[in-house]
Amino acid sequence: MFLRLFFGLREAGVPASLLELLTLIEAMAQRVPAFSVDDAYHLARATLVKDERHLDRFDRVFAQVYQGLGEAAGETPEEILADIPEAWLRKLAEKHLSEEEKARIEALGGWEELMETLKKRLAEQQGRHQGGNKWIGTAGTSPFGAYGYNPEGIRIGQHESRHRRAVKVWDKREFKNLDDTVELGTRNVKVALRRLRRFARTGAATELDLDGTIRATAHNGGLLDLKMVPERHNAVKVLLFLDVGGSMDDHIRTCEELFSAVRGEFKHLEYYYFHNCLYEFVWRDNKRRHTERIPTHEVLRTYPADYKLIFVGDASMSPYEIVYPGGAVEHWNREPGEAWLRRALDTWPRAVWLNPVPERYWGYTPSIGMIGKITEGRMFPLTLSGLDQAMRALL
Repeated sequence: MFLRLFFGLREAGVPASLLELLTLIEAMAQRVPAFSVDDAYHLARATLVKDERHLDRFDRVFAQVYQGLGEAAGETPEEILADIPEAWLRKLAEKHLSEEEKARIEALGGWEELMETLKKRLAEQQGRHQGGNKWIGTAGTSPFGAYGYNPEGIRIGQHESRHRRAVKVWDKREFKNLDDTVELGTRNVKVALRRLRRFARTGAATELDLDGTIRATAHNGGLLDLKMVPERHNAVKVLLFLDVGGSMDDHIRTCEELFSAVRGEFKHLEYYYFHNCLYEFVWRDNKRRHTERIPTHEVLRTYPADYKLIFVGDASMSPYEIVYPGGAVEHWNREPGEAWLRRALDTWPRAVWLNPVPERYWGYTPSIGMIGKITEGRMFPLTLSGLDQAMRALL
């Protein structure tokens, strides 16, 4: 039984060793799990998995090897069902529609109509609703609520995005900072970024000048005369704006690789986070984005025009967020996102937008085309080829 698990893990790319297998068998012989399937699972995982990146692979192999074990242990379907959290069962009411059914559902017809209708619903509604097409509720086709579907609506009371059709989110969401210590896959990214280099020697003289030392020693009759020079650093200044949260969750790994590479490649780097489009404030720490916001005007005044501006985002949002005051998905913005994007591009003319969405899909999202026009065609895919083109555009 354990050999099947062991060889299954090896085939799945989990580097389990024979010594770890023997340790597991010995622990089982000593009845460490106490005849509990859960305890056996945790023991096997703690023994055979050394890297958290392999936990998901272990779970899949364990499930394949020991599927049906609960029934063999005498658990009835009712007993298994009793362990399912109530919150999971509540989502059984969630609306699942075919593509044909979705196509028959019509939007209200514009930003003003959507917001005006929401005001009316808030004034008229008295109780909870589920499965309808009018009131604020759940599992329906109304433009307002959670776990339903509407081609253009306002999301209220839903943990995360499902169809990515909401033009506004009436919930406080938390995002995670990108990890700049990620190293896997960053080498090729660094090679692409090195096209944007201009080295200069700055700081204290702490690096040995070998050629200068040889010349000085020779001129000094053979007596050693050490010569030091400041270290060489990439003198290019980079200002990085990173879109985070929402649909960008699909691209976290790619963006972390880029972020890690940029942090290692440029000495003069400043970075800020935004969500979907640039507005009147940005932030440095996603855990404090609601309390420690930085006015965008302050950023515009702080960094001179010699900075290279790089936006990283999927540019996938409601067009209202770009062209309408109040169109931001999470707050009421006094000016449209386009106004802030143009201010940034006027301040830092050397600018590009890196998009992690494959370029072949850009034509299906109107907002991507709108951002592309605002950046005057300087949007590039977040690929090695796209990075190389972007770095050339910044030169």
